[in-house]
Amino acid sequence: MDVRLTSEQRQLRDAASKLADDLGPSSVSDLDDETRIIRLEKVVESTGWRDLRSDGASAVEVAIVVEEFARGLVDVPFVGPVLADDALRHLSEGPHRYSFVVDGEAFDARGLDRGVILGENSVSAVDLGPGIEGVDLTKLSASVVGAAQPLGELSTEQAQRGHALALVATCAELLGAARGAHATAVEYAKIREQYGNAIGSYQAVAHLLAEGLALIEGSISVLRHAAWAVDELEPAEAIHAATVAKLYCARTARTVCETAIQVHGGIGNTWECLVHVYLRRALTATELFPVTLEEIHSGLS
Repeated sequence: MDVRLTSEQRQLRDAASKLADDLGPSSVSDLDDETRIIRLEKVVESTGWRDLRSDGASAVEVAIVVEEFARGLVDVPFVGPVLADDALRHLSEGPHRYSFVVDGEAFDARGLDRGVILGENSVSAVDLGPGIEGVDLTKLSASVVGAAQPLGELSTEQAQRGHALALVATCAELLGAARGAHATAVEYAKIREQYGNAIGSYQAVAHLLAEGLALIEGSISVLRHAAWAVDELEPAEAIHAATVAKLYCARTARTVCETAIQVHGGIGNTWECLVHVYLRRALTATELFPVTLEEIHSGLS
């Protein structure tokens, strides 16, 4: 595989990054800004990125957008609708205004009233209840209401590739959250002074941040391979690559986010510090489509 992004993929990354920087929350208080959220929803909807799979985009391109949105804490639905679109594209024409239901709950459903349930191979639609706040302050979940309506059947290969994509999407969430938390910590280390010097000039802090960056670079590699594998390898190999990536990225995200809180010192343990929002997003993504070390043939250090 060629790990380099194409010029089109780099343009997609830059566009997603700019959107996240312009309209994502820059403080904890911004999470309650309904005017900003409405503007963000309109812009994300206008991009058509929720229908990337229906439009023929690769899993790499989906992961690019998910990663940048997580880095910028974009707080309107994206992962849920993208996974729903991936399932529905085999059965009907888009666009698809659905979220994805896991264990009786749509995990990414702000403003959405329909969900997709994927059985072993069957696809069903279901109505969703009002939004429910959870650990992740950037997303609203919704419970299932009423009976499911069958939509059709997927082939075993389609279902397996959908599962691999779901793992890859959560990996991208984890990597994006880690990058966002790390960047926040780096900026704080540049401006916070102790004993007349920026704390980033001290080796104890600099080494923590350097180790976090090394973990992030490793996560980029395993995620890029897993995303490529969704469309290019056999389904079982794609799931295995995504499982390895999920384990690695989950460990990275938690370590980097906790390190970012440590770098912030006392302020890092307050509600006003944005870093805990990244940690919450990482912890939620870890528990979504969870994997265990026993599921792979080789261990991770």
